[in-house]
Amino acid sequence: MGHGGPGMPAPQALPGVQYVVAVGSGKGGVGKTTVAVNLAVSLVKLGHRVGLIDADIYGPNVPTMLGITRQPNIIGENRIEPLTAHGVKFISVGLISPGDKPMVMRGPMLHQIIRQFLQQVEWGELDFLIVDLPPGTGDVVISLVQTVPLTGAVVVSTGSSVALQDARKALEMFNQVNVDIIGMVENMSQMTLPDGTVLDVFGAGGTQLTARQFGLEFLGAVDMDPAVREGGDRGLPAALGNDSVRAKEFAAIAKRVEERAIELAAKGQHDVLEIT
Repeated sequence: MGHGGPGMPAPQALPGVQYVVAVGSGKGGVGKTTVAVNLAVSLVKLGHRVGLIDADIYGPNVPTMLGITRQPNIIGENRIEPLTAHGVKFISVGLISPGDKPMVMRGPMLHQIIRQFLQQVEWGELDFLIVDLPPGTGDVVISLVQTVPLTGAVVVSTGSSVALQDARKALEMFNQVNVDIIGMVENMSQMTLPDGTVLDVFGAGGTQLTARQFGLEFLGAVDMDPAVREGGDRGLPAALGNDSVRAKEFAAIAKRVEERAIELAAKGQHDVLEIT
């Protein structure tokens, strides 16, 4: 569980939300948002009520990937109504600053926006709230752990040494702010050509090796496939398919995330009982 810094208010659990899962990566370009969106869709398919916060202020791509880009409605006393796509309730910085205008923000503004997305959005009852983080190790993570207790984090990487070097930094960052690691996902693992030849573009298997080195759960791999990119571009995530191999890969990862979240939440309650 994350803790606030000195003089910071303790993180407050969100009423009605059972598990809060952060999805992070050490570097950009490894498909972290693709994994977050497809994980959310796959959890819906498992029968869960799911919310998704797009906290990637530098590249808020969730609206495009879910196919809805209109501004959210404000309801009642300054509450934000999340948008819903494919059964996932979501909110994104990209909905507030649409188009190609970048969000240029300093730390305190970021903190404010993260708090707003957690506390002022009308999430209702959720089993999972997924938070898509910006790449790297910055302010947004600190704001997140100071605002809400996290069940744990999923770290996404490709198998390349460069990506894994940065993924290890992300692991260390979560460790420093006392956030449990749910596990690691390898994205863009291998690529199968139409003639059946398998191309190893980024060093498949590297993430599983890293997870093993750190004693962490390896949640699964998603192969490199133009269909995943096309689905993201069209607002129809690959996980929506029932028979596709990629949908099955995302479904298997979602199942492991579900099992680990339950496990870690139980462990967290046990730790609290031991302390009190």
